[in-house]
Parts: sequence; structure tokens; C-alpha cells
Amino acid sequence: MPFKFNRLAVRDVIQIESVKFKDERGFFEEAFKLPDFKNFGINLNIKQINFSHSSKGVLRGLHYQLEPFVQAKLVRVISGAIFDVAVDLRIGSDTFGKWVGAILTPNDKNMLFIPEGFAHGFEVLSDTVDFEYYCSNIYAPEYERGIIYNDSFLNIKWHTEKPLLSSKDSAYPAFEFAEHNFEYKNIEKVFK
Repeated sequence: MPFKFNRLAVRDVIQIESVKFKDERGFFEEAFKLPDFKNFGINLNIKQINFSHSSKGVLRGLHYQLEPFVQAKLVRVISGAIFDVAVDLRIGSDTFGKWVGAILTPNDKNMLFIPEGFAHGFEVLSDTVDFEYYCSNIYAPEYERGIIYNDSFLNIKWHTEKPLLSSKDSAYPAFEFAEHNFEYKNIEKVFK
């Protein structure tokens, strides 16, 4: 199997390592294979793929979309390094309001699966980064919401003290005032 799936401390967020097949010409790597992901319990119906390029110190997030345009994401770094964060917004989850973070680089061959009902953000640790998001739903700006990156309740341990933010990201509310409409569903039971 070309993937290793590792559950992280916040329920249903999964770090995925892909296997690189190398020879004197370079390497080959599978980024996504539906049967392998489904066998692990990840059902990601990809409807949109996004690509971003950012500079050191940029922080994007914490973003999510409300139902019916909620998105699950599979994220990966093409070049550079990021600290990637997912925050559980699913009412009824035993990890509601908790966050988990992972450093993603192409050298580590790792990706992060972020299920529906999570806020997502990342900060750039390298001079630049090229970053891909495989999304389960299309971007719908009227359903887009966010949480301020430095929310005191979440207390995320970012690496950058004064990040570069968009005006939209700097105006998001605190966690306690953020609008969300997600209910926890035990995805392990859905796929077994």
C-alpha cells in the first residue's frame, strides 16, 4: 500500500504518509487513491482542487464553510514548509474546541486529512510555500466563515508572533462568537 495513515490527537484528523518510489530518474508518488482511503474510512469525493503560493510569515485561516457547503480537505505541501492546524467545530465531539497541528513538507511525504466540521489554517515556515488542497465541496463565499487565528480559548501555538494576515482573516471573530452548524458523526461507524 502506498500510504500510511496515522490518527492524530484530535478525533478524525489523519496524517497520511505517501510512499515515494525512487530511482536514478527521480521519483513517483501517488497523492490520492480512493480505494486505499476508503479502506481506512476516509470517503473524500473531490470536487475542487486549490493551489496557493505564500511567503514566509503568512498565516491563512482559520477558515471553514457552513452546511450545505461544508468541506473536508486533503492538504499537502508541494515545496516549502508549513505548520498546518485543524480545529474541531463539531458539537457533540469529545474533541470539540480542540486543535491539532502538524508540520508538512514534501520531504516528510506527509499530508493531512481534515474532515468536515473543522476550521483550517496554516502558517508558512519556509521562504515560500506551494500548497495544494483537495476539497470535497466547492468554494461558496456566502457560506465561508472563520475564527481569529490568535483566539485565547484555542491557544494555538503558532511559530510566528506577528504573522502576515489578509484583512478578512484579521477580522474574524473569537471562537465563542463564531457561527458554525456542525454535528459530530462517528465516521468510523459509517464506513465499517
